[in-house]
Amino acid sequence: MKKIEKHNPLPMYFQIKEILKELIENEELKPGDMIPPEREICSIQQVSRMTVNKAIMSLVNEGILYREQGKGTFVSKPKKKQVLTKLKGFTEEMLDRGLRTETKIISFTVNEVTKQIKSILEMPDSETKVIQITRLRIFNGEPMGIEIVWLPYNLFPNMTEEMVSGQSLYGIFKEKYNYQPKKAKQTIEPIILNDYECDLLNQKKGSVAMLFWRNTYTAEGIQIEYNKSIYRSDIYKYEIIIEDNQ
Repeated sequence: MKKIEKHNPLPMYFQIKEILKELIENEELKPGDMIPPEREICSIQQVSRMTVNKAIMSLVNEGILYREQGKGTFVSKPKKKQVLTKLKGFTEEMLDRGLRTETKIISFTVNEVTKQIKSILEMPDSETKVIQITRLRIFNGEPMGIEIVWLPYNLFPNMTEEMVSGQSLYGIFKEKYNYQPKKAKQTIEPIILNDYECDLLNQKKGSVAMLFWRNTYTAEGIQIEYNKSIYRSDIYKYEIIIEDNQ
């Protein structure tokens, strides 16, 4: 392990953080490996335990390390990455990347649409029903995300829970109802999980996650979906590719 430079203007905790990151990036510490104990790092770097703890917690908060009570601090597995270049549903995206995923339906209901959801979905005044589907996304047996989808009932008549169970919604849009998702508006923001979300995602109280809102449209401008998705920030990340088409 490299030693910090006491005369470096960078804070000592930050230097220790970068040293640990370098060990991970050079694969001297690999996913699942336990990092050296805090006392050992204190001895090597000749700094206080508080300084070392601050460096480690910074890496924990970034998802690079994780802690297990009574065992130690370990290197996290690389986060699963979704690249935002084409409009695809979760199932399609994961299949394209050869990843084994599962989807568990938590609820499937046909409800009276609220004024807010009706406005967001741009539904005609005469339409009053909306399909609401809540699903749990699972990767390698571990809960990864919660998805709530609202669909205008008039666009998807006779849709049932059995129809969507274990299936890609985007596949159903295309094959069953002849709607081709063409474009979407999506926003991303960090959130603190509530107790229910923590239970579903197997996270500690107060954990941070990523919240995605998506409005999906056909080429004709018909909005076919309003989607709220919450993904664990410790195992999932997005990559956005921006190109200059000029």
